[in-house]
Amino acid sequence: MAKPIPGPRAQEEFEELCFSFGIELDDVTTEKAIIRKEKHLEEEAMDDEEVIYKIEVPANRYDLLCLEGLVQSLCVFSGVDQIPVYSMAKISQESMLKMHVKPETSRIRPFVVCAVLRGITFDEARYNSFIDLQDRLHQNICRRRTLVAIGTHDLDTLEGPFTYEALSPSDINFVPLKQVKSFRADELMEFYKSDMKLKKFLHIIEHSPVFPVLYDRNRTVLSLPPIINGAHSAITLKTKNVFIECTATDLTKAKIVLNTMVTMFSVYCEQKFEVEPVEVIESNGESNIYPVLSSYSMKVPLSYINGIVGASLEANKVADLLNKMQLHAKQSGLADDSCYMNVYVPPNRSDVLHPCDVAEDVAIAYGYNEIPKRKPQSLKPLPLSQFGDLLRMEIAMAGYTEVLTWILCSYKENFPMLKRKDDKSTAVTIGNPRSSDFEVVRTSLMAGMLKTIGHNKDHPKPIKIFEVGDIAVLDKSNDVGARNHRQLAALYCGSNSGFEQIHGLVDRIMEITGTPFVLSGDNSGYYIEESDKPEFLSKRQASIIYKGKHIGVFGVVDIEVLGNFGIPDPCSFVELNVEDLL
Repeated sequence: MAKPIPGPRAQEEFEELCFSFGIELDDVTTEKAIIRKEKHLEEEAMDDEEVIYKIEVPANRYDLLCLEGLVQSLCVFSGVDQIPVYSMAKISQESMLKMHVKPETSRIRPFVVCAVLRGITFDEARYNSFIDLQDRLHQNICRRRTLVAIGTHDLDTLEGPFTYEALSPSDINFVPLKQVKSFRADELMEFYKSDMKLKKFLHIIEHSPVFPVLYDRNRTVLSLPPIINGAHSAITLKTKNVFIECTATDLTKAKIVLNTMVTMFSVYCEQKFEVEPVEVIESNGESNIYPVLSSYSMKVPLSYINGIVGASLEANKVADLLNKMQLHAKQSGLADDSCYMNVYVPPNRSDVLHPCDVAEDVAIAYGYNEIPKRKPQSLKPLPLSQFGDLLRMEIAMAGYTEVLTWILCSYKENFPMLKRKDDKSTAVTIGNPRSSDFEVVRTSLMAGMLKTIGHNKDHPKPIKIFEVGDIAVLDKSNDVGARNHRQLAALYCGSNSGFEQIHGLVDRIMEITGTPFVLSGDNSGYYIEESDKPEFLSKRQASIIYKGKHIGVFGVVDIEVLGNFGIPDPCSFVELNVEDLL
């Protein structure tokens, strides 16, 4: 957002307004200042430099991604403007432009929604903002055009009805935007592999046997989504009627994107805030009219809003606050516990999905600094967390240092490096890991602790470390398919490390939890029995049995395992389930 350089007071007032509205003025600079900083130049700033406001907005407020939406929201918030009322042009369904969807589009990009902005007036700043909003939406809700791709066209260069088809690449031929030569669609894929901006979108369709394409009545190509528009219908500063089409794999997001585009720029139309609808006729004959600009209503109890905000507000006050946030609101019901607010959400506020979103807007409009301070009803920690803290303190007093390791690890560290076999029914696997270091959720604390020792093997010995943390294992009975366990692990590394050192720590842990040592088979306390885990030396390991249940294992770590983690010194290790002790 660029404006003439303001005075210090004006900038301070604008920063306060942004803060009150819930957005942040990140920086105030100029293009030349940015260049000077990058090149380490010490030239003085000129008086005629245009200042740039860098404003950080919430990721789900798509209406704030352009100057028009930001200005409109701030003007309504500060009481300068009324809430805009968006409407559909009053034309008969027979007079509407038609978009016919062919059945082949279901193979690649099945949805399309459309709208028309009539009598729009562009200047250079408005045109640039129009293009910038498309780019920001493509990067945000459109997920780099994989979910939605926006096409905007000069309607006066086209003739309806339109068709949305999916054809073989060799059957599509047109002149793309900013080019003078005609290309086949398959040739275009090769051509744009050297284009720094467009090459990152080619993967979306390039391996498909059919490409999506939009035609008008004369078989003029509007666009090849999600790659490029046709040059024939390119928008210019002289464009008066804009045809907007959004092709998508997600219909809900396509509707949001279309609503955002038309609500932000219908302000420049001859009939302010009016949008002309387009009828989309699906391949099965079903007809839908877009955009959907009607407000949807939501009933929110006044007591719920006050409970979330933490203030006692009257219904009339809440209605006024919501109006500042562009949400129409009226009181309904009696002025007691049964009172609730009828909230009408406009098409440009797609972020309002739940009553908690309404309560958040009330809190923003009321002012977070105005909410009275109060003590939380309870500061008592969860029993498991409280028990874990007590264990941490006791083990630390035994001379061990606490470490915190990643809950994600590589598959290799979790299984082969510990000589464990993957039974495919234990570990939670990451579907699309960004790094080979984070492929699975750890099923044990052991790998992280051995890795810590491996990175600190030159540290003076002995090294005594411990961790209290969560692991995750698959569980089909759980609604999320997995469950967490709180584990305690400790490791002793040094030349004299042996079974007895770690055994002593096990006995201390059981002593401080009030668990007596008993004979094998007695379920009134704990006892140990021989185990056979591959990560430990044979005959130098034991299982911990607590009240008849296996809760952990300890012993001397196997030499091969130590070598896998680059550890030259012997180590003894214990790991047990804290929840079972609790």
